[in-house]
Amino acid sequence: MSVCVSLDVWSKSLHPVLSTVLKRLGLGLITLFVVSAIIFSSISLLPGDFGEAVLGQAATEDTVAAFRKELGLDKPAVTRYFEWVGSVLRGDLGTSFSGRAASGVNRARSVVELVKPRLQNTLFLAGVTAIIAVPLALILGLAAALYRNSYFDRTVNVTTLTTIAMPEFFVAYILILFFSSLLPWFPSLANVSAETPFWERLYKISLPAITLTLVIMAHMMRMTRAAIINLLASDYIEMARLKGASRREVILKHALPNAWAPIATVIAFNLAFLVVGVVVVEVVFVYPGIGQLMVDAVTSRDIPVVQACALIFAGTYILLNLLADVIGIVSNPRLLHPR
Repeated sequence: MSVCVSLDVWSKSLHPVLSTVLKRLGLGLITLFVVSAIIFSSISLLPGDFGEAVLGQAATEDTVAAFRKELGLDKPAVTRYFEWVGSVLRGDLGTSFSGRAASGVNRARSVVELVKPRLQNTLFLAGVTAIIAVPLALILGLAAALYRNSYFDRTVNVTTLTTIAMPEFFVAYILILFFSSLLPWFPSLANVSAETPFWERLYKISLPAITLTLVIMAHMMRMTRAAIINLLASDYIEMARLKGASRREVILKHALPNAWAPIATVIAFNLAFLVVGVVVVEVVFVYPGIGQLMVDAVTSRDIPVVQACALIFAGTYILLNLLADVIGIVSNPRLLHPR
């Protein structure tokens, strides 16, 4: 009883912003735990025997049974799940099933060793895309709001709606057709390695980066435009107009500072989509990222790698969504200046 009272007093003594942020972080951890259970159970329910898939159909029943016992696949699912969660909390994502042979020779690599370079490639592609897409989306969104209902605004709206309506793989194939086949400006395959020089790496990921830029820029630009236009209907904006402020001054000096919160939230959501949505683009361009690794692991029934990749995607998405929530909370004047 006294512990509950002390916790309640401690919670009330915190600043409203800090208290709300801590609650969001706790909710994020609970969400990640639930997602990890869904990932594990979904992979466990896949049809077929993982031992036979790894060793091949020529393996005997005794060999498959011994292999399953070595990997711990003979244990109950609940036991394997908590063992996996405990290993993840210690920073151990397990050992890849690939490289194991029926002869007993173990050439398997740790999942961290496999995931680390692929994750770096994915983050490099996502970072280059974000550096290009975010400024362009903000500039075009502001321009569309500034020149609302003009030919520029209508052209941008039609273009972004068209881009949003098309799936990523279709945009990728269109770019390959025009800029790799008809006009051989860029390579159609993004084959990079750790030894690839920086500028050559940028050149090889041009088409994947352009594909992702077109997709997320369309979302961010439309949301930026909508946020600015929504603020333009506010009373203080009308007062600024009555004082003789030009349209440019109204948007840049009055609307934009108050629109940073929803814009930052939109950027965080789209960055989350960017990191998670690279799977399709990586597969199309055969880019050695974590998305391509996950697809290959699913094909070869490499359970630890699939679980690790799915958990990384889920954790990244949850983290960036939490960042969007925190930005919205921190920018809330009611919480920043409580009465």
